[in-house]
Amino acid sequence: MKKYILLLVFSAGLGACQKEFLEKKPIVGVTEENFYRTEADAIAAVNAAYATLQFQISPAGHFRWFWGDIMSDDAVKGGSGDNDVNALLQLETFQGPTNTDLLESEWSADYEGIYRANVVLEKVPPIEMDGKLKARILAEARFIRAWNFYNLVVLFGGVPLADHVLAPSEYNMPRASADEVWDLIENDLKLASADLWLRSAYPDSDLGRITKGAAQSLLVKTYLWRKKWQDAKTTAAEIIASNEYSLTPNYADIFALYGENNEESVFEIQYMNASGGNWGKNNANEGSFTNVFQRARGQFAGYGFNIPTQNFVDEFFKEGFEDPRLKSTVFRVGDAMGDRGIFTLAATGDMPHIYYPKKYFNSKSEDAPFGDPNPNGGSNDRVIRYADVLLMFAEAAYQSGDEPAARDALNQVRSRVGIPNISAAGPALLDAIYRERRIELGLEAHRFFDLVRTGQAAQALGSLGFKTGTNELFPIPQSQILATGGVLTQNPGY
Repeated sequence: MKKYILLLVFSAGLGACQKEFLEKKPIVGVTEENFYRTEADAIAAVNAAYATLQFQISPAGHFRWFWGDIMSDDAVKGGSGDNDVNALLQLETFQGPTNTDLLESEWSADYEGIYRANVVLEKVPPIEMDGKLKARILAEARFIRAWNFYNLVVLFGGVPLADHVLAPSEYNMPRASADEVWDLIENDLKLASADLWLRSAYPDSDLGRITKGAAQSLLVKTYLWRKKWQDAKTTAAEIIASNEYSLTPNYADIFALYGENNEESVFEIQYMNASGGNWGKNNANEGSFTNVFQRARGQFAGYGFNIPTQNFVDEFFKEGFEDPRLKSTVFRVGDAMGDRGIFTLAATGDMPHIYYPKKYFNSKSEDAPFGDPNPNGGSNDRVIRYADVLLMFAEAAYQSGDEPAARDALNQVRSRVGIPNISAAGPALLDAIYRERRIELGLEAHRFFDLVRTGQAAQALGSLGFKTGTNELFPIPQSQILATGGVLTQNPGY
C-alpha cells in the first residue's frame, strides 16, 4: 500500500452554515449519514487514518528526526545558518520556545491522527462485513491511535486523553497523567496485536499496512519506557520466534529505494514520489519532505538540515577500526552523493559542514517524474527495523538478568556487518547495547529518546544546555494553553 488513500471525513460541526442549506439533501456525494455502511467505507475510513502517518509539514515541519536526531548529540540543525528555522536551534539548545509552530504542528498532527482513528473505532463496529477484516481494521486504528499518543507522551508527557470522538463540551480537556496515557497505549497495542495479521498474511496490494509484529514492537518500546523488563523481553521474543523478519544481509541495502519494505522492515511509513503533492496542501501529500530537507545545499539541491556531529562520527571508530555502517550513515568530503556529484565544500555553496546524513538521500534520477520534486520525496520512513527489535530484546534480557540472551541478540546485529562479537558482562554489556543502538540506528530518530529513556541525557547533552527535570520533555505549545483558557498546564521549567 505504497500510496495511502485519503478520505475527507465529514464533521458534524457545521453550525456556521445556514440551516436552510443543511436541510437540503445532497444530489450527489457523501455525507456522514450515508457513509460508514459498507466494507469499502470501513477500508476508506481506516485509510484516512493511515494518511496522518505521512504528515510532516502541517503547516510547519515536525519530522521525527527533528526530535530524535537534532535534539540529541548525533546531529545539529544545519540549514543555511542560525536564522534558518531559528526556533529549531533554540529547541536543540534547550532554550524553549513555547510558542513555536514546530511544536504546535506536531501536537496538531498527532491529534488529527487520534481523531481519525477514533472515528474508525466508533463508526466501523456496526457495519455488516467480513468479521476477520473488520477486526483487522479496528486493530489498525488502535495501532494508529497508540502511535500518535506514543509520540505525544514521549515529547510532552501527560496530554489530554482523547480516547473517543469528542463532543464540543469536551474540547477543553485537561491533561491526563503520563501513566494514564501509557496505560491507553499499552491497552490499545495489546488489543491490536491480538487481531492484526502477520506480515506474511497480507497480499502484495496491502504492502505497508500495520502488522501484528509492528504492534508488538511498539508495545516492546512502551514496556521499555515503563521499565517492564520481563514483559518487554517476552513480547520481543515472540516477534523473533515468529520468523516474520530477518536482518538484511547488506546493511546498505536497507535504505536504498529497492530496500523498502524488505525482510527487516517492521514498521515503515510509506511515501511515493509521484503523488503530485505540493507545499500548499501538506496534509494531502503522499511524498516525503525528508529527502530535500536532509540533502546538502548547492548543486545537491537540498536544504542541508540534520548535520551529523563529530561526536557521532567518532563513535564509529572507538573499537579501533572504522565501523562499516558509517559509510551507509554519513557522507564525508570526497564521497559521491549519488548521481548529484562529488561532495566538496565548494559544491555545497561553501557551507561549513564536513558531514551530511545519508540514509534518506535520494539521487536526482529518483526525483518525482512530474511536479515539484521537493514535496514529493519517495523515501519511506523506516520507523522500526528488526535490528531495533533485537536490540530492545537485548536490553530487556539484560535488565531481566539473562545476560547470555542479551549478548546473543546484540551479537546478531554486529555479525550482520562482520564486526567482532561482544563478550562483556555486567554494566559493560548494557553500555555495549546502548552504544550499538546509537551506531546501528544512527540518524533514524531514536537517539534523543533513548538518552532520556535510559537516564543518560544529562551526561550526553548537559553541555548543550540540557537540564534534568525539565528537558526530558518539550514545552506544551503555548497556543494550546491559550486556546483552552489555561485548562492545559505547562511542563515544569518552561
